[in-house]
Amino acid sequence: MAKWVRIASTDEVPVGEGKYFDVDGVPIAVFHVDDNFYAISDVCTHEESSLAEGELDGDIVECALHGARFNVRTGQVMALPAVVPVQTFPLRVVGSEIEVEV
Repeated sequence: MAKWVRIASTDEVPVGEGKYFDVDGVPIAVFHVDDNFYAISDVCTHEESSLAEGELDGDIVECALHGARFNVRTGQVMALPAVVPVQTFPLRVVGSEIEVEV
């Protein structure tokens, strides 16, 4: 059964950046794009590297290991070498708190 889990306050994830969170044993990367937050699996589907450590350009994160690129809104692959999308997670902001559903 999925549940909502508070992971951070909104000021902990600066605009244009991502941050890693372990949510009940699930590695999740949260990205702050413009006025919105998005949660995806922190694990690159190509070589299992951390996506939170990658560079964010708009709504596209580039894996620091081999350059695979993913849309943080949808999880879709935007550039090789990855071919499998990353999982996305429902996210909501309640007041100034970020919650994800896991």
